[in-house]
Amino acid sequence: MDRNRTRALLALTAAGLVWGLTVPLSKVALGWLDPLWLGVARFAIAAPILAFVARRALRGAMAPRVMAWGALFYGAVVAVQNLGIERTSVSHAALIVGAVPVLVALTALVLGRASAGVSAWIGFVAALLGVGLVAGSGGEASLVGDLLMLASGALSALFIVAQPRLLAERDPVAVTAVQMAAGAIVVSPVALLFEGVGASAPTATQAWALGGLILVGSVLPFALYAYGQARVSVEVAGAFVNLEPLVGAAAGALVFQDPFGPAQTLGAAAIFIGIGLSALGQGSRQPQPA
Repeated sequence: MDRNRTRALLALTAAGLVWGLTVPLSKVALGWLDPLWLGVARFAIAAPILAFVARRALRGAMAPRVMAWGALFYGAVVAVQNLGIERTSVSHAALIVGAVPVLVALTALVLGRASAGVSAWIGFVAALLGVGLVAGSGGEASLVGDLLMLASGALSALFIVAQPRLLAERDPVAVTAVQMAAGAIVVSPVALLFEGVGASAPTATQAWALGGLILVGSVLPFALYAYGQARVSVEVAGAFVNLEPLVGAAAGALVFQDPFGPAQTLGAAAIFIGIGLSALGQGSRQPQPA
């Protein structure tokens, strides 16, 4: 395995693990901010930080397609995800993210960019069945919240498949900064229209949660993921998303006391078995430049 690929896999691993904290942090921050405004605040602050780091490469990242996909993902996807997190439990929200790799593989297959093997597809199906067992059962969850999480996962898959061509010959940190800014700009008027203004002062816990969501849950993992995604196939990048439910489900059970009965346990086991099978069965094809 060459050094660049090793670094890419390490970056994807770190991003997946850190992302696991975003669902519980969002759950706490949603006690202060409405779902749309949470997305705006998160990326409106994170984007300038990343832009400063990658300031010399910003001009090359300011392409219409880059901004359009940023508006979709950092705007629509995260908004739908926040609406889902607000309506379901932390454990459900985290584990339903396990549907993303199979959605990525299916999208890549439809677009003719697939490289997954048979064992990977078995893993995808196992993970998806596990998601079905988890969704809509147990805790302070709701079917609507679970479906919103699945919808955000489907849109995430489109973004993951499209992103390698957007990253080709561009700085991944600069691309992430531009996309986050586009998402915040697009969602701001929608948040103003549907959620208004006038949020009350946050508690210390809520303020810390938002700060953690911006710095630990946004600046670091999205930049790392973009770096890794530019160097591996879309299915490999998608498989690492499943590290998020591992951390998120643990946080839901330990911090939020989300109940975990036999159905959820079986579903979680299927998801994690699917992670292993899909990771082992991925092709090694590198993304092609645009």
